[in-house]
Amino acid sequence: MRLALYVTCLVDLMRPSVGFAALRLLEATGAEVVVPEGQTCCGQPAWSAGNRQLAVDLAKKAIAELASFDAVVIPSGSCADQIRNVYPQLLADDPLWAPRARALAVRTHELTSFLVDVAKAEWGAPEFLGSVTYHDSCKGLRGLGIKRQPRELLLKVRGLSLKEMPDCEECCGFGGAFSVKFGAVSTQIVDRKCDAITAAKADAVVGGDLGCLINIEGRLRRRGDETTRVLHIAEVLAGGSED
Repeated sequence: MRLALYVTCLVDLMRPSVGFAALRLLEATGAEVVVPEGQTCCGQPAWSAGNRQLAVDLAKKAIAELASFDAVVIPSGSCADQIRNVYPQLLADDPLWAPRARALAVRTHELTSFLVDVAKAEWGAPEFLGSVTYHDSCKGLRGLGIKRQPRELLLKVRGLSLKEMPDCEECCGFGGAFSVKFGAVSTQIVDRKCDAITAAKADAVVGGDLGCLINIEGRLRRRGDETTRVLHIAEVLAGGSED
């Protein structure tokens, strides 16, 4: 199988370690993994901000660049949801691009879903000495049904204890442009999330969307929490979770 790893803008710019961790996990399945050099944004920020034309242009760009791969794997529920669920809607009335959008959508997978539901491959589970609590991101959970997959994978990590936080399915308040346009509301939402993380009494909070994690970590630190680690699940599964 020839895979494209779509690393996402935030991973590329803010935490490349997530991309390298995802690469190691995918290579461990035995697949040929390619990181397309021309990849840019999936268009989700433009779409959520109401810029439909830019979202369409970016969708067409991504579809063209990813057309030759057997599957596309993304370490982000948000970006995976954009390609799987939004691209076919955006291009539904275009006779040339609509079938291409649908074809890409069915070949696109969020990372943990691919590892559990598609590859079904065992890998040398790393060691993580400590406890984690998992944050379910909105797009991954509600758009893609990502819930059991990350937990199944985390429970295979040696030494890891999984502690569920209260209201783990609640939004973190990021929402891309939402956190910028509605800062006061976003802060109240992420404060609820931070309270839940504190209540779980875990050593680290783990998630599958870097946008959520950046938002959560920023608020935790501003509240004075300097000890709770904030990690992408790829970093934990690949054994590359050192800060």
